[in-house]
Parts: sequence; structure tokens; C-alpha cells
Amino acid sequence: MAPRVVQNFRGSRALVIASDGGSIDTLDATLIKLGLTVEHPAIADGLVELDMRTLRAEADILFIDGDLGVTLACESQADRLPPVPVIGLVGVEAPGRLKALLNQGATAFLRKPVHVGAVYTTLFLGINQFLQRRDLELQLDDHQKRRRRRRVVVKAIVLMMQRDGLDDEEAYAQLRRDSMRVRCSLEDYCEDYLNCRSTTTVDVPSAEPRLLADRR
Repeated sequence: MAPRVVQNFRGSRALVIASDGGSIDTLDATLIKLGLTVEHPAIADGLVELDMRTLRAEADILFIDGDLGVTLACESQADRLPPVPVIGLVGVEAPGRLKALLNQGATAFLRKPVHVGAVYTTLFLGINQFLQRRDLELQLDDHQKRRRRRRVVVKAIVLMMQRDGLDDEEAYAQLRRDSMRVRCSLEDYCEDYLNCRSTTTVDVPSAEPRLLADRR
């Protein structure tokens, strides 16, 4: 299921990392009119101290001025992108500055000087692109976890074949029915099945049977 599209930003918090000036004043005033609160994190020696653990993906938005060349300093998650939408403020459209904003997680850009009419569109794109990317990342992570646990499913199928005299199709179908009956994933059910019923080592060939290839 695709993530819902966010259209109302009232109650969100904008963290604006930029130098003072008329353009930023326009941005602040427009964000406030849209129902956001605005904060300006302190910048010291080109670094911005942010505790990523306090940021909320559903409520916070980062605005980063690419012309400042600042770096987000986060001791606990130094190698990770911010867990919130990032919108890059662009004055000089140099490839290096655009790349730096992309590397900090920007999903939308807002030209300087900021025009009132462009703020809502940029918010809409930046936030919803971030939500779509996060949803894809979660799906990929889930897929990778399930893939790593596929061997557990194969071992459970082999054990059921040995104990109950079933062929691989019947054993797989039975395990799926049982996992659906108790409302858990096939991998979790197979792991519990092996822990509760296996008293001997189950030999599984190094090459996984192809019977699972088209069933996921």
C-alpha cells in the first residue's frame, strides 16, 4: 500500500538552517501562515548540532541553505541521512552544492530569493517524496530480512516431509495454512515449528530448492 499523500502541514515544525536575510524572513512568514512553527538551529564553525533522536518523521522538516556549506553534526548517527524530509534552499545552482544537498537527503529544492507562491508546492513535493522513499526503504528492508530467513522455511519443509510423509508442495501448503491460522509470517511460524518439533539436525542442500522461488 502506497503511503498517504500529505496535503496539510499545520502543526509541523520547520527547522531552518540558513543565514538571516529578507529571503529567509519571507520563508519563515510563509511557513507560519501555513500553520508550521519555525526554529533556527545554531550554526557554529560550519556545523549544525542536531539530535536525530528528537526529530519526528511525521512532523519535522529540515530546510538547509546550500550556499552555507554546513554539515549536520550528529554523533549518534553520523553516517545516516536525517530521518525527516529535507528541503534544500538554492541560490547558486552549482553542481557541487546541489550534490551536497542531495547527500544530506534533500527531496526538493526551493530557489532563493524565496517567493511565497513556491513554498507550498516545495513542501508538498519534499515531504511526499520523502514518505515514498521511506516506504520503499522499509519494503526493501523487509524483503531482505525475509530473504535471509528463507533457509528456515526450507528446513521446515524438509522436516515436515520427513515426519509426515508429505511431498514438498504439500508441506509448503500446510505450513502456509498454519501460519495464516495463527496470523504470523511464514518465516516466524517456520522458526517456531523448528524450535518446537525438531530434535534432530535437518540436512538442507546448499542450493535452495526452487520451490520457493515463485511463491514469495
